[in-house]
Amino acid sequence: MKQQFTNKQITIIICCVTAFFVIMAIFTLVVGIMDDESEENDKTLVMDDGGSDEKGRKYRFDTKENREKGDQKKDSVVVNEPLEGDPYEELDELVGLESVKEEVHSLANFVKVQKMREEKGLKNPKLSYHLVFTGSPGTGKTTVARIVARIYKDLGILKKGHLVETDRSGLIGQYVGQTAPRVNAICDSALNGVLFIDEAYAITQSGSKNDYGDEAVATLLKRMEDDRDKLVVIVAGYTKEMTQFIESNPGLKSRFNKYINFPDYTPAELFDIFRLYLRKNEYTISNEAAEYLRNELEIVVKNKNRNFGNARYVRNLFEKAIQCQANRLSQEKKLSNQQLQEVTLVDIKNAFKELAKNPQ
Repeated sequence: MKQQFTNKQITIIICCVTAFFVIMAIFTLVVGIMDDESEENDKTLVMDDGGSDEKGRKYRFDTKENREKGDQKKDSVVVNEPLEGDPYEELDELVGLESVKEEVHSLANFVKVQKMREEKGLKNPKLSYHLVFTGSPGTGKTTVARIVARIYKDLGILKKGHLVETDRSGLIGQYVGQTAPRVNAICDSALNGVLFIDEAYAITQSGSKNDYGDEAVATLLKRMEDDRDKLVVIVAGYTKEMTQFIESNPGLKSRFNKYINFPDYTPAELFDIFRLYLRKNEYTISNEAAEYLRNELEIVVKNKNRNFGNARYVRNLFEKAIQCQANRLSQEKKLSNQQLQEVTLVDIKNAFKELAKNPQ
């Protein structure tokens, strides 16, 4: 015998189904709001291994604490918000890099004049604001890229002027369908600012048959064209490799036609950088320690290899020196300000020894 539902039973069923969908909708909304807040509050972009949405632009921001718990950190993308202050003054205050400063000022002057011509209704050549930075590690490429982003904002080229840093690990996926979404997500985060790709030549130099470097380049070129009025890309790396990388692809060659070379620092400039670290951190150095430091830097530069870290080497040396100073003073009970500030000959000698054991 066929059983019929009563009107009351049907009403109850409809109410239950409706309540279920309402609860699911509220849950989805709450999760979405939490995700949005997370994206706003954190500063480092981390790609989801699961791929992307239908637009290819799925990404999330993760905290430093969470990244350091696993190997997500290697796939992270650093977002640098623009600093306050005059970027031109900051550029001029950098140690050395005179030819780089001249190139950046020349570029800024050219853009200013073209803007004036545009206001007067005069014709202007089509400009490409994308740049290629060439040179060894530790020669200030990332620092200057941050400054250029702010200068572009000052010139009205970019609205925000922030800098997004990444490299091959942030762009290339491990599986089919991951690379294009990664590149799109990173480009999204860099809109109205500068995307800085360090060691960019590595994108297409893995040597693996299953590599997705060409896909990354193709996606990047498309975004550079689609967002040409609000995305500037700076690629950086060793001079020879970067030249080969740009020349290998007609699309790259047509978009990157401005090169700025970053020369290695001289021993005197490395010494000045060390002194700058001392001043900024309220340390001093004895005369004999300074003389020893100057001589040792001469020897280090004379015997450097291709991977010499330049300013990065000096930063590591400074950190070793103040650690050696701390070890030397740790057994003392009463210390004067001078003792707490002064880096001595013993500290510098021990710093060089420590760095030789663990070169960075």
